[in-house]
Amino acid sequence: MYYKKIEGKRVYLSPMSLDDAEKYVKWLNDFKVTDGLNGSQNMVTLEGEKEWITNQTKEGNFQFAIIRTADNELIGNCGFNKIDQVNGTGNIGIFIGEEENRGKGYGTEALKLLISFGFDYLNLNNIMLSVYSFNERAIKCYKKLGFKEIGRRREAYIKCNERYDDIFLDMLRSEYYGKVNYD
Repeated sequence: MYYKKIEGKRVYLSPMSLDDAEKYVKWLNDFKVTDGLNGSQNMVTLEGEKEWITNQTKEGNFQFAIIRTADNELIGNCGFNKIDQVNGTGNIGIFIGEEENRGKGYGTEALKLLISFGFDYLNLNNIMLSVYSFNERAIKCYKKLGFKEIGRRREAYIKCNERYDDIFLDMLRSEYYGKVNYD
């Protein structure tokens, strides 16, 4: 069962459910998902994933299940980590589990909802993310949403014996309210 914590048109964000741990384990053991998350070397178990889901709210992180509105189907995850309430900063991350749900705008809409939550409810001033240079689809999405590149850590990620840059992007509250068009 999912709860419409943050609603969009095609997706909504719900608190994560332990009932979905098995699906997350499937995704988090799939190289097509984890290569972009720097997690391909990890072995994710059902017990470990249940523990991770349980600990998220205890640790002050905000992790959400991405649910497709048309059929209430879990399609991914997004959320905040490394929130610094004193300085008003937070990092976000996202993934869409199945290839069939990628490139359809679900991730973009989920990020719009997450960004709004960060600025409007968590009172953040700066939201940051990182992405590997091979992930051109994600880079295009982030820049379309208004994120700006603030730096790179060159050749900081290795995948299948190839080195890639870790690209850092951020968005300020003033940019969100003043210049970013979400329609």
